[in-house]
Amino acid sequence: MTAFLRLTGAALLVVALAAGPAAASERKRKAAPAAPAPVEAPVVNDPFEPVNRGIFAFNRVVDDLLIRPIVTIYTTVIPQPLQDGVANVFGNVDDAFSGVNNVLQGKPERAGKDFGRVLVNTTLGIGGIFDVGARMGLEKVDEDFGQTLGVWGFGGGPYVVLPLLGPSNVRDAIGRGARIAADPRMFLPAEWAYSAMGLNYISFRSQTMRTEGLLDAASFDRYGFVRSSYLMRRNALIADEASRR
Repeated sequence: MTAFLRLTGAALLVVALAAGPAAASERKRKAAPAAPAPVEAPVVNDPFEPVNRGIFAFNRVVDDLLIRPIVTIYTTVIPQPLQDGVANVFGNVDDAFSGVNNVLQGKPERAGKDFGRVLVNTTLGIGGIFDVGARMGLEKVDEDFGQTLGVWGFGGGPYVVLPLLGPSNVRDAIGRGARIAADPRMFLPAEWAYSAMGLNYISFRSQTMRTEGLLDAASFDRYGFVRSSYLMRRNALIADEASRR
């Protein structure tokens, strides 16, 4: 039983670390919707589609049977201001990683905004609970190592669906691995790390669940819709970041 609990905790740890940047992006889209830009339809490179579809189905079963009930309890019991505070704390950690990636991409001005947000929110925002930086005009900029690799010229590679983590490609999977290895929460005692990462993922999932009705209504082939949406979004992000260099 102990081994099972540790394995489950490790899985939540990895999921939450990978979900952190996505959660930040979700919050940013809600706070300041960007004007739509024309994006070319992505070239679909999905040689592992049969396996990917199987993993996609597995992820949905786990989400329906385990994750959704937990998130429903979380959103019902925890007041919205406290939920926002939890999301802001994890977003503060994401800002630090975003700053590092802006440095690696050669964008010191944007890195300065990221590190400025971390400084202000960690101090005046009481550990990141309150997003004081946004009120001071420090715009949130989300960067991850997958985007950095893309700006450096690395191609995405084949599309893959990762167990529990969801849509990705080879390049972004490597970026997620780098993020997991570098995250300071990995060095906390196991119980603390599992708790923090599990809460991180629940917080992220509570935000994405609000818009899933649109996804269900948008396409009969949910797998194909998610794949196209993911590839288009990642291609647009990398093209935008490359143009800012």
